[in-house]
Amino acid sequence: MRSILLKNGLHMNMENGSISKLDILIENGKIKNISKNIICGSADLDIIDLKEYYVYPGFIDCHTHMGIIEEGTGKIGKDNNEDSNPVTPEIRAIDGINPQDMAFNDAVRHGITCVMSGPGSHNAVGGQNVAIKTAGNIIDKMIVKNPLGLKISLGEEPICTYGVQGKCPVTRMATTALIRDLFLRTQDYMQIKENGKLKERNIQLEAVIPLLKGDMYLRAHAHRADDIISAIRIAEEFHIEKLVIEHGTEAHLIIDYLKEKSIPVAYGPMFTPRIKMELINRNYSSAVKLVQGGIKVAFITDHPYNSIDQLRSVAIQATSEGLSPLESIKCITINPAEIMGCEDRIGKLKEGYDADIVVLDKTALDIMAKVKLTIIDGKIAYNSDISF
Repeated sequence: MRSILLKNGLHMNMENGSISKLDILIENGKIKNISKNIICGSADLDIIDLKEYYVYPGFIDCHTHMGIIEEGTGKIGKDNNEDSNPVTPEIRAIDGINPQDMAFNDAVRHGITCVMSGPGSHNAVGGQNVAIKTAGNIIDKMIVKNPLGLKISLGEEPICTYGVQGKCPVTRMATTALIRDLFLRTQDYMQIKENGKLKERNIQLEAVIPLLKGDMYLRAHAHRADDIISAIRIAEEFHIEKLVIEHGTEAHLIIDYLKEKSIPVAYGPMFTPRIKMELINRNYSSAVKLVQGGIKVAFITDHPYNSIDQLRSVAIQATSEGLSPLESIKCITINPAEIMGCEDRIGKLKEGYDADIVVLDKTALDIMAKVKLTIIDGKIAYNSDISF
């Protein structure tokens, strides 16, 4: 792999928002050095003069269904919901993602270098999601973290999927009961397994063990404030410390409680109409209130419900509502990396981190800015017109 030296890029300081001109040396897929006026005499080196274009960590969307709901394929490419059973923890996103989905190309062209992709929200327990890079043809080689988390869904979706058929769950109470039943059975299963008395493995319960051991996240689809609180209640009952609220439409109504519990929110999608009751209180300023209230927030597209190429537009919208430019950028870089538990590899321009980098001709929060260069794992994944 050839090394790359990016010269004369404008970098945002992620502590105070200041801008400075720096170089980046990339070796073996990692950021080797960031400083002024780097000089490197290696023969296996591509030197790219960025001419004071703006340089950011690759953008991150920590809640999508990319590759699971494929674009341009119709129903045959829609694998996000296993509607045969309301409890499917054994379902793995990695088995349903098609890297040939055109959305991956859109992501790369718009500077999005990593996404979380996972099951949908029809089931009380939907399955395991995964963090992946957006460049590649072999999903197993694109993985950043797998499994990343276990998806549960509270509110309208499970009820509308199964209740209308007269099947459980018909109410919110039944949805939470299904989740509790699964977790209780897993606790019993773990005890039997630890005692060496297990006679037969159970694929559903095996899938939940990493969650109860603290090795992966509980990622709860919840729009309404009461559903968010139910997710927190369940997590506390089973001593689950890694909880992420996904969507969080009414999270701004319970900011103090979320801050007390230190619960992050993967917020969005912002650009959808209020097509169901749970979205009545959706408004663009909610994310601003959450960030200003001390909640860790990451912006999401929920692709394809908002297209993946709209992620930066979400940050621009939040800035227009009053969020500081620095915080808006954090919501599509550092914060989603932390919410996915991948902050040791991605989300920052830092020595030793994955060389996931996006270069734009204007600041990322300028609606007229164009992505000029996207680098993923030290390889140029997209180059609009930069010569070197």
